Amino acid sequence: MKENDLFLDNYLRKITEDFKGFAESSSKAVSKEWYSDPAPRIKEFANELELKFGNKYIKILSGGSAHSFIVNTDKDSKFKKGDILMAASWSTPARNFPRGNIFDTDYNVRWTGA
Repeated sequence: MKENDLFLDNYLRKITEDFKGFAESSSKAVSKEWYSDPAPRIKEFANELELKFGNKYIKILSGGSAHSFIVNTDKDSKFKKGDILMAASWSTPARNFPRGNIFDTDYNVRWTGA
């Protein structure tokens, strides 16, 4: 396993952990007759996260929708390798500013997108 893979796995884990917090709190907020165990939803969400590797970016997909992009080159004039970019569209990242870097230990990520 490459070192980058560990950082990517950690990024996906952080996305899943954020969804877990959402799913657990929303399950508790509903009445008991509507309550459902969030564990199957959390597992389904985690299983639907996928990586698509391109020349410039790694696209993170969540249920078929673009979640975020990670810079996958050292030759970008504006960003460092590993920078997390918000999805501007399904195929294009927002190149205004990075939302963090997967090689740093201190960055925030939301399950809804970067």
